[in-house]
Amino acid sequence: MSSTDNRVHEGFTAEERAAMKDHAQELKKAARRGSKAEKAAEAEQDVLAKIAEMQDADRAMAERVHAVITTTAPVLAPKLWYGMPSYALDGKVVCYFQSAEKFKARYATLGFSDQAQLDDGPMWAAVFALTEVTAEVEARIAALVKQAVRSA
Repeated sequence: MSSTDNRVHEGFTAEERAAMKDHAQELKKAARRGSKAEKAAEAEQDVLAKIAEMQDADRAMAERVHAVITTTAPVLAPKLWYGMPSYALDGKVVCYFQSAEKFKARYATLGFSDQAQLDDGPMWAAVFALTEVTAEVEARIAALVKQAVRSA
């Protein structure tokens, strides 16, 4: 910024700082866990607890998204990622659900990381807005998740 620039750098929002603190706590908690099976079971319980804390609309969507992902791709392990339910392959997040409330957004999102095999030419969608999870949306999520882990 120049000395004549009147913009003020705000830095991270309170919601972003909270997400970073959540992530730091998640890493500490994971480091303290025992066996691999114990870690997986506790991580899924953490995800279910986080979903249960969500407001009604987000909770209903997150529950359905969780069910679709865990049924469609049991190879993905549920875990928290920046305080959000996410699903990982070999410890690397493939997809995640972000509630609208968490970042005071207009809609929830289902996002895919660069680990997801969604490649479709030189450009493709990696984050999807969710306002409702209907049977049609569930089918689309299932297809995206299958594609995301197709090489696994």
